Amino acid sequence: MAEVYKDNQLMEEDTQHGRFLTFLLDSEIFGIEIKYVTEIIGLQEITKVPEVPNYVKGIINLRGKIIPLIDVRLKFGKESIPYDDRTCIIVIDVNGVSIGLIVDNVDEVMTIDDSNISAPPENKTGFENRYIKGIGKANNQVQLLLDSEKLLRSNEMEVLEKLQ
Repeated sequence: MAEVYKDNQLMEEDTQHGRFLTFLLDSEIFGIEIKYVTEIIGLQEITKVPEVPNYVKGIINLRGKIIPLIDVRLKFGKESIPYDDRTCIIVIDVNGVSIGLIVDNVDEVMTIDDSNISAPPENKTGFENRYIKGIGKANNQVQLLLDSEKLLRSNEMEVLEKLQ
């Protein structure tokens, strides 16, 4: 937060508003609000956990903290592909729970003005819209902007909380 003055009153300006970390799954570009991102790391040794959904790949030990990992491709119903040197883990914090999102490739941090963000489509064909907060338009491309707080249902969050 930055301090700004408006009409001689101290106001706090949200310096992260409209800023998104974009990443790729196949050729699709997704964005996640930067305020949820704590760090981006390369793949690490993953410890498998029994009896979890197939998109929960396991857990990692990140500087003494246990982080559950979700393969975003599998969560979104896409085909699994082998991990490579471009595969990254985006560590996010949602309501005090740290989660690692495995993505094909991290793209960039970009600012998308509110006027360039549209509401997600109404129909439920293909991609499940509950994950989508909006559709951003920047750099002559379209980004599907994710709702970090709706990536996981409450029962899924409970399972991940127990893994930490």
